[in-house]
Formats: sequence, C-alpha cells, structure tokens
Amino acid sequence: MQSAMAPRLRLLALVLLSFFVSFAWSLPRFLHGRPRGGMLGAPARQSDGPLPPDQWLEQKLDHFNDADLRTWKQRYFVNATFFKTGGPVFLMIGGEGTANPIWMVEGTWVVMAKRLGALCLMLEHRFYGKSHPTPDISVDSLRFLSSEQALADLAYFRQSMAMKMNLTYSKWISFGGSYPGSLSAWFRLKYPHLVDGAVATSGPLLAQVDFTGYVSVVRDSLATSPQGGACNTNIMEATQQVESLLQHRVGWEDLTKLFKICKPLNASNTNDVSNFFESIAGNFFGVVQYNKDNRAFEGAVGTNITIDTLCGIMCNTSIGQPLDRYAAVNSLLLETYGENCLDISYDDMISEMRETSWESSASEGGRQWVYQTCTEFGFFQTSDGKDQPFGHHFPVSFSLQQCSDIYGKQFNKTTLDQGIAHTNTNYGAKGIRATKVIFPNGSIDPWHYLGITKDISPTERAVYIQGTAHCANMYPELPSDPPQLRQARDTIFKAVEEWVQ
Repeated sequence: MQSAMAPRLRLLALVLLSFFVSFAWSLPRFLHGRPRGGMLGAPARQSDGPLPPDQWLEQKLDHFNDADLRTWKQRYFVNATFFKTGGPVFLMIGGEGTANPIWMVEGTWVVMAKRLGALCLMLEHRFYGKSHPTPDISVDSLRFLSSEQALADLAYFRQSMAMKMNLTYSKWISFGGSYPGSLSAWFRLKYPHLVDGAVATSGPLLAQVDFTGYVSVVRDSLATSPQGGACNTNIMEATQQVESLLQHRVGWEDLTKLFKICKPLNASNTNDVSNFFESIAGNFFGVVQYNKDNRAFEGAVGTNITIDTLCGIMCNTSIGQPLDRYAAVNSLLLETYGENCLDISYDDMISEMRETSWESSASEGGRQWVYQTCTEFGFFQTSDGKDQPFGHHFPVSFSLQQCSDIYGKQFNKTTLDQGIAHTNTNYGAKGIRATKVIFPNGSIDPWHYLGITKDISPTERAVYIQGTAHCANMYPELPSDPPQLRQARDTIFKAVEEWVQ
C-alpha cells in the first residue's frame, strides 16, 4: 500500500531531531503540564554499545474506517538481549514526545526484563517523534490523533509482532509513564485478550476541563520544604505585589526589568498578563512535577533545582522583598534553560502554535499535545482554585480561548465537554474496571490527583509513593532513593512476576 508519508517527509523526519536542538524556542517551556520533549525524561546510558536501531511498521491511518486504506510508517524499537524462548514480552508505550531508544537499555523495566527473560519492545505514539501519519499537522490531519487511535495502533502492533517473532504464546505486559501510563491501563481495559497485565505509572485517568487540583498539589508539595507554609505565604505576597504594580505604567516597566520580559509589558493586554502569571507560576509547577526525579545523572537540564531550592529562595530575606525573590526564581530558571528573557507574548505563542509543518518548533509535540487536551482530556492547570498562592489570572477560560485561537472556533468548551464525557465514559475514569493493572503514583506529583491512589480491587492495585514525583519509579535506582521508592519498585516487580507465570 502507498504510505501517507511522502519520501521527502521521511527524509525530513531523519533531520528533525538535530533541527530542534538548534531551533530558537519561543514557546513556553512548560505548556499544559508538558515540558518540552514530553512528560517522561530519558534515563542516562550506563553501558557502552549501540542503541537499538529504528524499525518501521506499516500502520493503518484510520483504524475505525475500513473504507480508508491509507497507511503510514510507525517507528518502533526492539531489544531481545534478555529474551528467553517462551519468555514474556514487555511493551513500552510511547507518549507525547519523541520515543527515546535509551529506554530500551535503561530503566526499571529493563531490570525486570533481565530478571524475567523478557523481550523489550517500544512503539512510538502516532504524530510524535518520527512517527508521522500525515504530511502535516493541520487540524484536518490531527483528527487522526486520539488515544483511541493510539490504542488501536498498539493492538495492531502487538498482533503483527506476535506473528513476525513467533510470540503467540508469550505473556504480554504493557508499561507507560504519564499519559502513556493512562494508555497502558486503557490497553489492558480495551484489549484484555492482547495484554496480560499493565503497569500504569503516573497516569491521569480522569479527564477534566478545569484541573484546579494540579495547583492545589503544587501548593501542598511546596509546603513539604524545610520552610513549610512560609514558602506559599511568600509566593502569595509576591503575587499581590505583582498585582499592585500592574495598576500603573511605571509598575509595568518595573516588572519588565525584574522578570526580564522580552518585550515591554503592556498590562492592558489581558492575554499577555495571563501568560505572564501562568509563566511565573509555571516555574514552580515544573520543578514540583519533577522534584528529585532521578534524572540528574542523565545530564538533563534543571534536575538540580528542587522544591527546597525554590522555597529556599522565596524565604531568603537577604534577597529583598517577596517580589524580588519571585523574580530571582524566574532568573534562575531562565539561566538554567539558557533563555535570555521571558517571552509572555500571547500572540507570538498562538502564531507559533498555529504552524502546521513538521519543520516547525510546535511539531516537537506542543501543538499535538495541546490538541489532545482541547479535544479529549482538558487537564487545564488553571488558577481557579480558591486556596492557592499564584493569583487568579489564568482561569479555565484562558485555556479554552487558546483552543479556539489555535485550532479554530469549533474547538470550544461545548465540544471539549463532549470529548471529555466520551473519554470518561469510554475508559471509566477513576472507576476503571480492569484486572491485573498496577497504578504507581507519587505524592509530590500533581498528576496523582487525577490518578488511582487507592486499591480498586485485589487485581487493580495502587502504589502510592510518599515523597516522590512524576514517574520516579521508572528511572534506574540511585543510592539516594528513599526506602518507600525502593519498596514500590519491588511491589511492581512482584506483580509483573505473578502476571507472567
């Protein structure tokens, strides 16, 4: 069959990674809970040798329309190093970013594979990384991007690999972290005859438009610092000082200098003001979400900045008033990520997010992920919660406006409400009823608010890890890991071991 990806675009896909490394970013580094590159970071290489090469599967474009015969090439990886004949198959599910082959040789699941003689496979999610089902990422193309299509991709991939590699009688276990954690649970729910168990790490299972719980968990997590509640108190005071300066033009100039804003702040532009408040709050959101998450050894930027770092700054009276400390946090994050200034221009952000070429910076995953939030998940981390220190300047209406401004007026609250109702009805939300699924979540991670933190049944079990953040259990062990994280990994292994017997 003729692939939907033209040869020229296949060539472009090969150079996209180097393109993004050199691209001058202007999109927010943390957009709808997703940092650049995707939710799940990559573990470091602990051993020498080549990584598994790209492999490609001819995949259907639309699994739910038998009259549509178009196909495309989906990327996957294989590591058969540990596989013993008759052993299980471990399937790592790709998510809202480029699938990194480093995961094929590192991480907790690889340790399990060594112990259980498993074959390791990873399938990249459609529309992310090099897996381009369509010539562009226009709205017309993105209609083929959904969790349901992704699950059907997994089902077809599973069947194809079982035939190709003679795995008919092997037990299959799915793994995923963050959105792929949700997919892992949903894969077991929807295709129980194809997968024998699922590890669903940090997966948000409840689709929700106004995700006020995210900011509430950020607040509670900041209070776990040595400074306790004083951290949130100082953030609140800083927020109030920002609001005061926004009342007059001299204040606009002061804020422009203090927060190193790229263009002079014009407080009469309410969208820029909302973007500004969301950006400076986002400095805290990102650090909390990935607090002490075991990625420091991989060279990932910013992993040395923790909740304790930020709260130490916010409570350091030698820096000045709370506003000065709030600005100091912003300066630290700008410097850490190599950014010269804070870009809060709403129009520039929307313009960039409207780009539909695979060569655009938005195609790294930002445009695709926001599309999914605007159509089936919501997950909008808003300031609508009452008891939180970040002000109330990025309400749910601001997120909904972005949906309409980026993709068109047909993407609005009415259509999103319908999409979310479908998602929760289709998968069961927190009332999911599947067997042989384990749900690890960290108490520091704001996403646990939409996940499973208590056992549903003897075969749907929660592993709630106090003091850990997003997907912490998936990364390789470190000597500094707290005992509860080590215990969680052991609990997960025992469940998987039981499933494959």
